[in-house]
Amino acid sequence: MTHILVTGGAGYIGSHACKALRAAGFVPVTYDNLVTGWEDAVKFGPFEKGDLNDRARLDEVFATYEPVAVMHFAALSQVGEAMSEPGRYWSNNVGGSLTLIEAAVAAGCLDFVFSSTCATYGEHDNVVLDESTPQHPLNAYGASKRAVEDILRDFGASHGLRSVIFRYFNVAGADPEAEVGEFHRPETHLVPLVLDAIDGKRDALTIFGTDYDTPDGTCVRDYVHVCDLVDAHVLGLKWLQDGKDSQDFQSGDGHRVFRARSDGQGRRSDQQACSSYRWSTPWRGLHQTSFWFCSCGDNPWLDTFAFRSGDHDCGRMALA
Repeated sequence: MTHILVTGGAGYIGSHACKALRAAGFVPVTYDNLVTGWEDAVKFGPFEKGDLNDRARLDEVFATYEPVAVMHFAALSQVGEAMSEPGRYWSNNVGGSLTLIEAAVAAGCLDFVFSSTCATYGEHDNVVLDESTPQHPLNAYGASKRAVEDILRDFGASHGLRSVIFRYFNVAGADPEAEVGEFHRPETHLVPLVLDAIDGKRDALTIFGTDYDTPDGTCVRDYVHVCDLVDAHVLGLKWLQDGKDSQDFQSGDGHRVFRARSDGQGRRSDQQACSSYRWSTPWRGLHQTSFWFCSCGDNPWLDTFAFRSGDHDCGRMALA
């Protein structure tokens, strides 16, 4: 059996990655402290509870399973919290990642797939971001992820650690077979908040910003479906297994799509601060992602609510 150590495998993206790894013939070993993850989401391989900063525990897990690679998702990721409590982000995201990398190198596990973020870029208005765009993060979250990228490159030069780094913006959607999904407490992600508003679980959906230079005044958001994202991570793993060099990949070009229709068959979702919100995102070289809905304004009734990405047409049920 070929084991892959998946840090954060009990979380939203990590649990989907574990399913994708299992489907690809690997055995994912979830390593998670369950601070934001859920043990119920660990369904596709062994679970080992532990913290990234616990070197002895990491050494024990590496010795037990002898993984051939690490897929690293575990991180604190709330921008607001990163602004108010930056020390937690440097300690967990950077300190924990350094401990993980050192443990991997000591165990001879030299293939490493890192889930980074486009928050490392900072603000680049009206610029199409790519892998060569300068990185100037604006907060401890983005800065901590960029620091881990630097650590990986340093260990590549000193110890032969090979890494694939993925940078992306917003992730949405869920497993079409509903084995795993998205569940945060508290919930801060837009798509689940939309669904809560539609289902009457919250009074309204609040979207911040109505004066952007866009047709409806709302900002352009860049989304990738979680299934496409984890498929890309598995491809990154296979890239390393094929003996290729370390590489950075970035998803999304910030494209925008307006698609909505209404015939009065749906339910109204009250919305504060803007009239509509629709977006799409291409994943460069992989799939086309589009998500659309209409909640109020000229088309006040929901009729179409879909999330489609490549072969994934998950619909509302999979997103709930």
